[in-house]
Amino acid sequence: MSVRPVRPVPGPGTAGTGWCHWHKGPSGTAVLIEIVEQGSGPGAGVYACAPCREQRRLVPYSDQP
Repeated sequence: MSVRPVRPVPGPGTAGTGWCHWHKGPSGTAVLIEIVEQGSGPGAGVYACAPCREQRRLVPYSDQP
């Protein structure tokens, strides 16, 4: 999976639209799923919306052990 540039994702109760890397479109429910570390430079975040998380059984980063 290629990683798109990270777009800011609004937190709970914040108006705005984030980006879902799974369906490759805007989403108001996108949350961080994975942090992609890079050798040099900043890392990147991978986000998924609620329907994609449910369909693919993705666990939000904040809930991962």
